[in-house]
Order: sequence, then structure tokens, then C-alpha cells
Amino acid sequence: MSIIIMLILLSILILVHEAGHYLAARMFGIKVDKFGFGLPIGPTLWEKQCGDTKILVHAFLLGGYVAFPDDDKENPLPEDSPDRFLNRPIYQRLVVVSAGVIANVICAFVLVLLTAFLWGHMPSGKYDIFVKNVVAAKNQSVWTSGLAKGDKILYVNGTKADNAATLTMFAKNSKAYDGRVDKVLAEENLEKLSKLNVAFKRDEIIPQGTAIRLPEKVNESPVALTEKMTGGLEKYVDNQVALTDVQKKISSQILDKHIYTSDGTVTLTDIAYAFSDGLRPVNLKVLRDEREITLNPIYPDKDGIIGVELEIREVVVPTKSPKDAVIASCKYLYEQTYMLLYGLWQILSGKIPLKDLHGIVAITKVGGDIIQNSGIFYGLLLTAIISLDLAIVNFLPIPALDGGHVLFLIIEKIKGRPLDEETVNKIGTAGFLFLIALMVVVVFNDIYALIMKQL
Repeated sequence: MSIIIMLILLSILILVHEAGHYLAARMFGIKVDKFGFGLPIGPTLWEKQCGDTKILVHAFLLGGYVAFPDDDKENPLPEDSPDRFLNRPIYQRLVVVSAGVIANVICAFVLVLLTAFLWGHMPSGKYDIFVKNVVAAKNQSVWTSGLAKGDKILYVNGTKADNAATLTMFAKNSKAYDGRVDKVLAEENLEKLSKLNVAFKRDEIIPQGTAIRLPEKVNESPVALTEKMTGGLEKYVDNQVALTDVQKKISSQILDKHIYTSDGTVTLTDIAYAFSDGLRPVNLKVLRDEREITLNPIYPDKDGIIGVELEIREVVVPTKSPKDAVIASCKYLYEQTYMLLYGLWQILSGKIPLKDLHGIVAITKVGGDIIQNSGIFYGLLLTAIISLDLAIVNFLPIPALDGGHVLFLIIEKIKGRPLDEETVNKIGTAGFLFLIALMVVVVFNDIYALIMKQL
């Protein structure tokens, strides 16, 4: 049922977008031949003539369109008819093309404002993270860190802990003996090894049975994650160097040792890199009895677990009055728009790879889960965010999207005449094929994520 509700909400967003185009066109008296819900791929489920416009519902529901007389070459309207879209002034066409995006923005605001009024509060996007219990084995470092039940976690490795995933992300990326090392640390250890074992060059094979003196063990540096990374706006890239199979074998043999005996296949470089794979500290600052306390380092195990059960409380903004509701809604939409634009920039700049892009299948699955687990108000807020996202993506200057049409209109205004129809059609076809190819990639990512239980 929650998935069905999410599909209905997404369908409403499509209708809202196309209704924006339709209403703007009718406002200027531009004739609209067809209002299509879904794309004309496969059978038409339902159609009805309403005045000058035919309403159609297609079996392929992922999309929608508004068709003008200009879209049908066999339309009997005279070429110079004012009912034709292309015969209208540029400003009217610009308004009609942009109206779908505007409608989605208005829809997002209405959904958020409705949520603020009915719910009585709004999520701030911030969380308070408390220690509910320490459940680690008695030999784990969390017991010597000074962490106590009831502590409020303020910072992790210097990064503010106001996100539900902050501590988990730091712990997972600080796994002990994970087979990856910092190159700078490895080179420092290689320099120390060379000084302790002057008889061998760095890349010289050390004879079997030779004892190699090891330097004092130094832990790896703490993981550095920004708030944008813990908040999902940036992807964390681990720049450490992966150990070779030989180096991994050495690493498992030199734990807590001061001497390593060569098997006749290794070099000082191998030993240095293997020796550098160790523990990575997680440094916490907590609030206890109104005092900020810096704890001793905690070292996650090989699975990235520190043995702490957390209690996460969402920070909410009260919206008891109409004024509070409007202010909170505007603030919420501003923050979500920023995050969407920032995320889009991450994609366009290549910082988020294509394999991490998801679409309608993932949205429906995640949205359904949110409605089922967190309630309809979170579902409405997610729908508002999707509506904003539709507006932003549709306004990109890509042919076949609203932004592409706006770009053509701007070029027409600058040139003083319309672009060549054949050129426009070729560019539009290329843009459409690009979008179809992107849709195929995104749907594949969604299905793969579902099969692998990543969603």
C-alpha cells in the first residue's frame, strides 16, 4: 500500500507539471490538441475529447506531455494561424515552456506548507546522537575511551555529529587492518626500516631466514570526513593504497612483533607497507552534564564496529502558528534546493559516477519504505523534494527538456529569427536519445540495487 501511495504521489507530480504547460497555454489562448498522461508508447488506456483538447492516458505511465497543433504536420490549421504555438510572441512561448517547472515549484511549496500546518512541526535536517548503551566486548578500546551511557556525541574526528549516519560512517571507514595504507605513512616506515636494516636496499629481495628489525608501531591517521560527506552530498574517496597479496600476508604475520623473519620473497618496501596497515582512531568529543569532554581514541574492529548502541533524536522546528509554518516551509525548501543543486553539480562534475545514479524504481521503493516506517508526512516531504528535483532537472538546457526549449527561444530572440526547423529536430532527437540512454542506465542501477538489497 505504501508503494501504491508513492506511485500516486509521483503521478500527481507529472500531472501538475503538464497542467502548468496546459494552463499557461490556455491563458494566452493557445490551442492545445492533446493532454497526455504517460508517454505514447504501447496502447492507450483511455481517451476523451474535452473541448478543443483530447485527454489521453497511456499504458506507459512514466511521463506526460502537452501537444500543440504545430506538433502534427497533418493538422488542418493554416500555417499563419494564431492558434499555432510557434506563431505566438517569444515571451508567451517562454511562459508556456517554463510553466511546468513553475507548477512543480508551487506544488513543492504547497506540500511542505500543508505538512507544516497539519503536522505542527518540521524536520530541521539535524539530529542529536546519544549513547544508549555500550555493548562491546570487554577487551575493546571503547571501554578505555571514557565513553559513557547518556553521552551526547558532538564531534567525530573534528566533524560535527548532527547527522544520523556520522558515527557509523567514520567507524566503517576506520576498519582495523583493512588492507589499505596511507602512502606517506608507508614511506615514513620504509625510511625507518632502512635505517634499522642498512644491509638491504629498499627493493632488494631479502634472503630466507633473515631477521628484519621493525620500528615502533604508529597508528594510521584518523579518517577525515566532511559534513557534506556524512550528509550524503559528497562521495568519500579513500586515497589510500591497497596492499598486494604478498603485503597482506606479511601484515597478518607481524602483529605486535619487533622482528620479522623473511621467507625469501619480500623486500623492505613490502614489509614497510604491510607494517603500516594497522588501527585507525575515532576521536570523540561528547557532552556530559553540560560539559564538553574529549575522550581517549576508540579503535574500530576489522568490521568497522566500535560496540556502541545509539539513540538518535531528530531535531524538529515547531510550526504552531501560520507565520511559523510559512517561515519553516521556506527555510526547508531553500535548504533542499541547495542540496539538490549541489548534488547535481557533483554529478555533472563527475564526482558522483553514473553507477550511483538512481531513478523512478528506487524513488518508489525508498519512498514507500519512508511512508511505511516514518508516516505520510515524511512521504509528502519526499514528494515535495522530488517535485523540486523535477523542476531543476527539467530546466537544464538539454534538448527535449523544458530548459532546451528555453535555450532555443533565447537563441531565437538574439538572432531575430527562429532556428532552422530541421536543425532543431535533429538536436531534439539527439537530446531525446540521450535521455532514453540515461533512463536505461538509471533503471539498470535501480534493479541492480534492488537485487543486491542495496535499497
